[in-house]
Amino acid sequence: MLRYLSSGESHGKSLTAILEGLPSGLALSSAFIDSELIRRQLGYGRGGRMKIERDRVEITSGLRLGRTLGSPLCLVIENLDWENWKEAMATEGDAGGRNAEAVTRPRPGHADLSGGLKYDMRDLRNVLERSSARETAARVAVGAVSKRLLNEFGIGVFSWVVNIGGVGWQAGAGSKVETLFKRAEASETRCPDPRATEGMKKEIDRARRLGDSVGGVFTVVLTGVPPGLGSHVQWDRKLDGRLARALMSVQAIKGVEVGAGFKVAALPGSEVHDEIFYKGKSSKPKGRSQMARWPQEPRFYRKTNNAGGIEGGMSNGEPIVLTAAMKPIPTLYRPLRSVDIETKRPFTASVERSDVCAVPAASVVAEAAVAFEVAAAFVEKFGGDSVREMERNYRGYLRQIAGY
Repeated sequence: MLRYLSSGESHGKSLTAILEGLPSGLALSSAFIDSELIRRQLGYGRGGRMKIERDRVEITSGLRLGRTLGSPLCLVIENLDWENWKEAMATEGDAGGRNAEAVTRPRPGHADLSGGLKYDMRDLRNVLERSSARETAARVAVGAVSKRLLNEFGIGVFSWVVNIGGVGWQAGAGSKVETLFKRAEASETRCPDPRATEGMKKEIDRARRLGDSVGGVFTVVLTGVPPGLGSHVQWDRKLDGRLARALMSVQAIKGVEVGAGFKVAALPGSEVHDEIFYKGKSSKPKGRSQMARWPQEPRFYRKTNNAGGIEGGMSNGEPIVLTAAMKPIPTLYRPLRSVDIETKRPFTASVERSDVCAVPAASVVAEAAVAFEVAAAFVEKFGGDSVREMERNYRGYLRQIAGY
């Protein structure tokens, strides 16, 4: 079983994640994880916190000489802003006399009030520090490790933005995933289309002038996924259910689609379900990429992918396609009304962060969340205490389904 726990507060000393269940022998470097952390901090519309933090990971256990040991992997990300908060966020001592004025004014759209009621907290900073999207830095680090494991078996994870603040774009039929991803990486809004990128930037600028914020929509695609991840036999083993939960667990995500998603509700079944074909000739992909290690065996395939690569709660061998909608950042420079939990008097909410749009960053976080869930399903399916053992199991499975 592949699993992880994360801990840490937004302005605490550090964020920590412990990942358990990795096979031994996986090549891994802090530089690769750092490159993913950098991607999370980019994007047009980000606020001042990103100018403070320069996220870097320290791997404190589970890795020796660049290879995983099979023991728990511990990832630590220092919060540089801790220096400005070390008295207010001290882990020990009495709050009296510290520069830590209690937060009693819950912000609309945040976890402040619900968390305060649930955990009996009169200082809402005890809630907002952990519920903050700063936590996603730890998740991206875990996702980076998961990507390395998936890449070892020819599985790629990609994403791009398709809408910000109502400015939308759609990929054309036959567009290559790798090409769209490359273009997205070169865009300030992570949108593959330059014209749409400029329109999105204008919408973000407009919201900034108004003291407002904007949300949007992004797509995550996984390629090279074999059929059979997940299961139909129990509700909590269904891959689409697990992936939807993973995406919905990302802060501010309010909707998830698999494949054609909500569009299928308005179409007849004859236009929705993907017909099945068989490719009998075995061929090997050209080039020296990681993907080339895994030959394309005879296989069943679909010419359309309305199912988004998942049928009956299991991957079907086609690319997994997921789309998620993110609400606008709830903290505004034009504050909304709320009520003080102590005085019960109305007030206008305070500002804790200043992003206008975090949709590009959310798409990177979503890659990480999805990568971990698919990696977990892959480990469940192919087992193995080492990468070499997993490779033997995987090759055996590919031979099995090729001769089905």
